[in-house]
Amino acid sequence: MSATEKSGFVLFDITGLKPEAGAPAPERIVSGTPTNNSWNLYTSADNRFFSGIWESEPGCWKIIYDEDEFCHILEGESIITDKNGESFTVRAGDAFVIPRGFEGTWHVVTRTRKQYVIYAV
Repeated sequence: MSATEKSGFVLFDITGLKPEAGAPAPERIVSGTPTNNSWNLYTSADNRFFSGIWESEPGCWKIIYDEDEFCHILEGESIITDKNGESFTVRAGDAFVIPRGFEGTWHVVTRTRKQYVIYAV
């Protein structure tokens, strides 16, 4: 049971929780030096469903999704571009799904923080 989970209820509160630091794999970086932090707040017993909060500093990297992800942007601005060149600018308040199989780039214009819910097959 996580620090924010009680009786099966999970509150998305990261106060006092240490994030997991990360970055895209070097071969995926297109520009900048993007680093990120994530707070995974829930993982199902079968490890196929998880959710939490993620944030990244500016930069651009290639993305290839092998899971389905719901995102709700809490702050910042990012541009997600698909492999055909169509771009989607997302800002605080925007919510969207990136389906399994999506390929393209994620460009963090200003530090971006999102809530995520991921279902992995």
